[in-house]
Amino acid sequence: MQFIKFQGFGNDYIVFEAETLAGVVNLNEFARAVCDRHYGAGADGIVVLSLAESESADFIARIFNADGSEAALSGNGTRCAAAYLHYRGLWSGTELRLSTLAGVKLYRLRETVSRGHYWFESELGQPRFTTAAIPFLPDKPLERVIAYPLDVESETWKMTALSMGNPHCCIFVDDFDALDWRRVGRAIETHQRFPEKTNVTFIRVLDRDSIELRIWERGVGETFSSGTCSCAAVVASIVNGLTERRVRVETPGGRIAVDWREDGEVVLTGRADTVYSGQWLTEAPLDVDV
Repeated sequence: MQFIKFQGFGNDYIVFEAETLAGVVNLNEFARAVCDRHYGAGADGIVVLSLAESESADFIARIFNADGSEAALSGNGTRCAAAYLHYRGLWSGTELRLSTLAGVKLYRLRETVSRGHYWFESELGQPRFTTAAIPFLPDKPLERVIAYPLDVESETWKMTALSMGNPHCCIFVDDFDALDWRRVGRAIETHQRFPEKTNVTFIRVLDRDSIELRIWERGVGETFSSGTCSCAAVVASIVNGLTERRVRVETPGGRIAVDWREDGEVVLTGRADTVYSGQWLTEAPLDVDV
């Protein structure tokens, strides 16, 4: 089973073509085994690509987190998928339509730095704020979940929640080092008010045009970067009146540009790079509990 590993600002994904996985019975367990950083190849997730049968998209991208759960969308994962398709010569245009569980997303190739190293502009859809869309379970009906007091263990955190095709909880902080954000992120990920769990992003506003993030990704844990978390963080910053609509996002993995356009579309500009190619051996014990 041939694959290529890509990374987008340190958020790494292993990309397979669906036809090579025909013998895999359980993709969830397969993803968990492949992503394990000690017993497997090691990644934050895998992407499985196949040709789209409809005219609305070019390819279908299924995304699986490191814990084996299937994700509706990953901004970095789908950008890595676009890079894979270009690298393998399966797509040679300037615009690519990828069908995901969160809908069809558009990717524009902006620059080929060298073979296997690309910059893409990605249209990742419009944010949704209703509690049903997130989903979020408040005490009483809310139009938007903004500055909501969320009780976590013995603390209360003001947070903004929204959906970018997957659930996001955004918390503004002054200093990352002053709190155990990993502990808080882990607790909020599985909080009862988020019935489908949630991504958790801690945001430090640097100025009206830039923010800095620490990310606890649903089904993964701490990550260097996340496309949808970066988009959600920018949207949360805007609706809280803290930034302009085009924002530089500093993550531990690098700088991303996010623009929440006036038409409602959230556009992310970021890089995707090849890491290595490999083969997952079919005789490997995929059913081992790792």
